[in-house]
Amino acid sequence: MKHSAPTRLHELGRLRRAAKVGDAAGAAVRTVLTPVRALGFPYRRPMVPKGLVVPADPSKLGANFETAWARSSVAKAARAIVTNGPIRALVRVVASPNVVGLDRLADLQALAEPPAVIFAPNHHSHVDTPLIITVVPEPWRSTLVVAAAADYFFDTRVKGTLAALALNAFPIDREVTSRKSSDELRRLIEDGWSLVIYPEGGRSPDGWGQDFKGGAAYLAGRTGAPVIPVFIDGTGSIYGKGMKRPKPGATRVVFGSPLRAEEGESTRRFNTRIEAAVTALGDEALTDFWTARRRAATGSNPKLTGPEYNGWRRQWALAEHRKLGRAGLRRRQTRRWPDLG
Repeated sequence: MKHSAPTRLHELGRLRRAAKVGDAAGAAVRTVLTPVRALGFPYRRPMVPKGLVVPADPSKLGANFETAWARSSVAKAARAIVTNGPIRALVRVVASPNVVGLDRLADLQALAEPPAVIFAPNHHSHVDTPLIITVVPEPWRSTLVVAAAADYFFDTRVKGTLAALALNAFPIDREVTSRKSSDELRRLIEDGWSLVIYPEGGRSPDGWGQDFKGGAAYLAGRTGAPVIPVFIDGTGSIYGKGMKRPKPGATRVVFGSPLRAEEGESTRRFNTRIEAAVTALGDEALTDFWTARRRAATGSNPKLTGPEYNGWRRQWALAEHRKLGRAGLRRRQTRRWPDLG
């Protein structure tokens, strides 16, 4: 359908008027933005010379994850509800804990102002942390900070937020604790926060223990906080490293007597004493107090790291080891010999 000449002229007029309105609006915007351009930095991003590569902003994940908000009054109240509710119920169902040795902490509890302490347990399972934060007695339970692997618990924003809120977790590097993390942990202890730190640095890869690292000994030596050795038995069979899902069982948690760094004692020597104390508690968990102390006097407690040999003999020894003590009763299995015909 053909348009008449007057109609086409009318449409062209509309287009010209619309173009003029657009030009006027653009001019108005440019007029408003001109002063802003003149202001420059810091109201605008700084100019970058050509050829210069601007480094990326540091990551806010991992060891740089901010957790101070998790120690606010609101977060503490929320965490108390979570810890005393679903986490405690889950621990009872999955781990059925039996706690021994709380009387060894009575002297510290009886003080007018009980000091912040450092709990140093062995580490076999993800069950260890929910277990320890529910069995640690007051006044330390409500002011407990858990040193957690930065590369595992704080690798995403969601996971880090949940760990900080539910466990009051603080990110640290597994291998070498940075100066920043160390200073922050020292400040937390000096402010009255107690700490759970796993001296082994991570979960056991094969069911046996690992050599202790000096993080707990270093912090105790710098702050004067006593170290409470703790042995946890049974969690490796419930949800050890590599297991797809937890298998409910029984556990035993044995608290030891407080240890303090002696005058002039090096971090290495104090760390050796902490490891020896946890080793003796492990022997006590599988035998009895008297037997464990007699062996400790002669340095003959079975090592947490297990026998020296490797391969199937080490795994066989672990199976036999797990039959001992209360924590092994619900996991005991009858060995079946292969049918050789």
